[in-house]
Amino acid sequence: MKLFFIVFLVIIIVTLSYVSWHVWHILPWQRWQRWTAVGVLLASFSVAFLNFGVTDRLPMSLASWCYDIGWSTFIVMLYLFIIFLILDLGRLCHAVPREWLHDNAWSSAAIAALMTALLIYGNLHYQHKERIELTFVTDKVLDRDYKIVMLSDLHLGYHNRRAELDRWVEMINAEQPDKVLIAGDIIDMSIRPLKEDKMAEGLRGIKAPVIACLGNHEYISSHPEALHFYKEADIQLLSDSAIETGPFTIIGRDDRTNHHRKSLKQLTDSIDRSKYSILLDHQPYHLEEAETCGIDLQLSGHTHEGQVWPISWITHAIYECAYGEWQRGATHYYISSGIGIWGGKFRIGTRSEYVVINIKRSR
Repeated sequence: MKLFFIVFLVIIIVTLSYVSWHVWHILPWQRWQRWTAVGVLLASFSVAFLNFGVTDRLPMSLASWCYDIGWSTFIVMLYLFIIFLILDLGRLCHAVPREWLHDNAWSSAAIAALMTALLIYGNLHYQHKERIELTFVTDKVLDRDYKIVMLSDLHLGYHNRRAELDRWVEMINAEQPDKVLIAGDIIDMSIRPLKEDKMAEGLRGIKAPVIACLGNHEYISSHPEALHFYKEADIQLLSDSAIETGPFTIIGRDDRTNHHRKSLKQLTDSIDRSKYSILLDHQPYHLEEAETCGIDLQLSGHTHEGQVWPISWITHAIYECAYGEWQRGATHYYISSGIGIWGGKFRIGTRSEYVVINIKRSR
């Protein structure tokens, strides 16, 4: 973990230096104006780090502003890095004139327009919630067909506020599900905005039993407070435990942040195999375990499918399945990109979604 943070820090420093250098050179302004532009960019980026301990002491409106500006600048930096890298590669291939990158009003305006269009598109695309419908047919005994709504990665907090949650609850209730299953990360980085926005009350508006497992952000935000919030929101938390409800056995794993969590084998040794088994496991590592343990359906989240391209390429390289439907043997999987988001509210090359799962009897 220490090595990861060192590598991450090096990447951040290199990216900031590279982008800042190019911004300073491409702007057709006086020296003090260039330094001001670079300073504003770096200051906006730095604001994101206030979210680690400082934001909770600020007024709510200011805290939300810091969150949105800070984390949105991460996305700005990412795409500026890509744009300048492409232009530099073009220069090496003698396809891009040097003048395009030095004191050039047209290049500056074109990049600004491109970034503005990209961010507007990304935000609008995030606001649209895709409805994903899946159907699984089983030979196991069901008294009828069932409908389940599955969510993951709500990341309720300074950016996803009560009004957004209420909109999601309305979409869920419109489905009239038998159950709602949440595969972790209900909370973003702090419990404070959930308390002040009375989000537990909002979640109690869901007109179906809600069952959830923990995600890594429940640990980031404060594990004890997260547990209290789940209880207040009338969410049945499964943390290394299983329940039988009707024809289903639902197993919820603690997040792998807890290195002492039980193995899936321990959790499934004594379950009733005649019932349809659904596993909630936030982080989709070691998918072979569910297959080995005879799970019928695993539901996970966590990856966000990278949130924005080209980070999605990284998540697809890391995970056996980073997004969507998957199958190993008789075990089915669905890895959701999440209904909410962490950081800047942009979806570029990925989507925000909720999943409607129909579980039907074989005829």
